[in-house]
Amino acid sequence: MKTDAGVNAEYSPVYQKKKKWNKIVPYLFISPWIIGFIVFTLGPLLFSFIISFFDWPIVGEKKFIGLTNYMTMFTDDPLFWSSLWITFKFALFFVPLNIILALLLAMLLNQKVKGSSWFRTFFYVPSVISGVALAMIWGTVYDGEYGILNYLLSFIGIEGPNWLNDTSWALVAMVIASLWGQGTMMLIFLSGLKNIPQDLYEAAEIDGAGKIYKFFKITVPLLTPTILFNLIMTIIGAFQTLTLALVLTGGGPLQSTYFYAMYVYENAFKYFKMGYSSANAWVMFIIILSLTMLVFKSSSVWVYYENEVKNDK
Repeated sequence: MKTDAGVNAEYSPVYQKKKKWNKIVPYLFISPWIIGFIVFTLGPLLFSFIISFFDWPIVGEKKFIGLTNYMTMFTDDPLFWSSLWITFKFALFFVPLNIILALLLAMLLNQKVKGSSWFRTFFYVPSVISGVALAMIWGTVYDGEYGILNYLLSFIGIEGPNWLNDTSWALVAMVIASLWGQGTMMLIFLSGLKNIPQDLYEAAEIDGAGKIYKFFKITVPLLTPTILFNLIMTIIGAFQTLTLALVLTGGGPLQSTYFYAMYVYENAFKYFKMGYSSANAWVMFIIILSLTMLVFKSSSVWVYYENEVKNDK
């Protein structure tokens, strides 16, 4: 029970001022992030949406043209459809391969072997290499005459193709090079594997379950929340692929690696059509958002959380 003095203290000006200050303090701590988000993310995002309705050259008069940029894109720009189709083909191969490879590496590093921490560092290092440096490394690997990859293939009697100058292999080369930086996703999968209770595996072994059964009935179901996160991040990354193709092929040969992100980039910084490029970027945003929402919608069927039981209908 509060005394009269305590009740009076709660309503005193000093107490009320201190109470208000305590509510403000948390926002002061996160204010740098809030300011950065408004200035560097939300502000440019809204500005790009506004200028997508303008004919907005870098130098010259800006003119409001309504939906003309969007109409031109869908009806009178073959590069829009071709770059979008190439990006979808890239994502179709890259997304599942990226998930599978990262999961396999995480499972290998989850084994209790001596020096596992060194292996984790070794597999993570490629993910910290800058995109341009990585592209230059792969340029050496893919060189048709003096490339390391074709040199290794020659030992087993295979004559390697001219990877970056062959329309049949250029996109495949982009997929392989993009699979190189597995470090971050691998560590996320490894964290998910560490969180799976070991007693589930022990109980399964007592019942006579083998490794394949434990993988598909214990590991995969309990890892589905992690798979969901990595799947969404991989889809976003696939549709934003730019640096490797820009440095290695410039979109060639014959625009076989002309990704949608390169299409947006060139409209902005090569042809200086900032309004049109902003419209391109917003279409990309809508496509990525739609795919993400589709994945989230489907997650109720295949994603399992701890202590959750799904009823088969």
